Amino acid sequence: MELRGNWRIPTEILAGAGRISELPQKIKEAGLKKLLIVTDLGVANLPFCAAIRSSLEDAGIATALFKDVHPDPVAEDVLAGAEVYNAFGAEGIMAIGGGSGLDGGKSIGLAVSTSRPLWDFEITLPTPPLDRPIPPIFAVPTTAGTGSEVGRATVVTDVKKQRKFILLHAQMLPRLVVLDPELTYGLPPTITAWTGMDALAHALEAYYANVYHPVADGIALEGMRLVKENLLLAVAEPRNTNARMNMLAAASMGATAFQKALGAIHSLSHPIGARFHAHHGLTNAVLMPYVLAFNRPVIENKMGHAARVLGLDPTFDAFLAWVLELRTALGIPHTLEGLKVPPGALEALAAEAVADPNTPDNPRPATQADMLRILKAAMAGDVEALST
Repeated sequence: MELRGNWRIPTEILAGAGRISELPQKIKEAGLKKLLIVTDLGVANLPFCAAIRSSLEDAGIATALFKDVHPDPVAEDVLAGAEVYNAFGAEGIMAIGGGSGLDGGKSIGLAVSTSRPLWDFEITLPTPPLDRPIPPIFAVPTTAGTGSEVGRATVVTDVKKQRKFILLHAQMLPRLVVLDPELTYGLPPTITAWTGMDALAHALEAYYANVYHPVADGIALEGMRLVKENLLLAVAEPRNTNARMNMLAAASMGATAFQKALGAIHSLSHPIGARFHAHHGLTNAVLMPYVLAFNRPVIENKMGHAARVLGLDPTFDAFLAWVLELRTALGIPHTLEGLKVPPGALEALAAEAVADPNTPDNPRPATQADMLRILKAAMAGDVEALST
């Protein structure tokens, strides 16, 4: 069965193989004639990126390319992209890539709309007024992980502070998203695995967060089921269109669901990524069973229901066992050593994690001592140490 659909949640999404061909017409219908394409160097060098740009030019839409987004976008990337946007006289932004390219494009949209420092839009602060509306943003994910294509937030690193900041503005929500599985065929198995685990982490943390949001819960459960049924297949058969499509859907679902909340997986992952440049999805995957075990006293019944939905025995233990088995099958390291985190960094990481804006939403309250305990267990590879 061919998987296709036009969805608004609330973003309009074109889902299905080959649907990237519909993008130029959609942009013309929006009345735009000059577009800044934002991506990273790796994606910029792939044939489909040139093909997308050519199709836009053929449709009478002039383009400029900004390809200097780092794997973890930094503020300097955003400000440089904003200069290119303004110099070109662009009217909108097309963000292409994984989470970095998408966050870079959305953040540039924010930067060209305000004279304020980016950090004024940090998620825990009151949202300040803009100088002008954020321009229309079109998002084309090329990995199935972050789901940034359906989010109002971005993650940008402050290099001086070695800290990732979450920036938020409702107008950063893309106007249109294209989920085309053909654009993900060339992903290496490791990136497919790591980004897929990122999608799982989003759905998992959104699902068990202690916030009343049954709509997000339903989306999160189905997102987890799609990961279970498709991630290993997408890794083993990279040109399996349905597996790739379902993983793109799972990624968007995870990010839609986590508008409800996230938790300590992300609280711990952010400082590790900022300090040691570990891939965000990989970091989430390494931390996942340890945070699950820490949260067990308050999520055990809920995870039993999730296990039932995934076709497992309806118990917390069955869900945790599946996560551990999935990590092994994907070659995910079992300890922080695999992320090159030195033991001497744990105290500082715990302090930064407890200050992360996701920490208050973790279902079990977590102090700095708790964060350190989780990190020590993850360094030792001892999930059982967190069973109480």
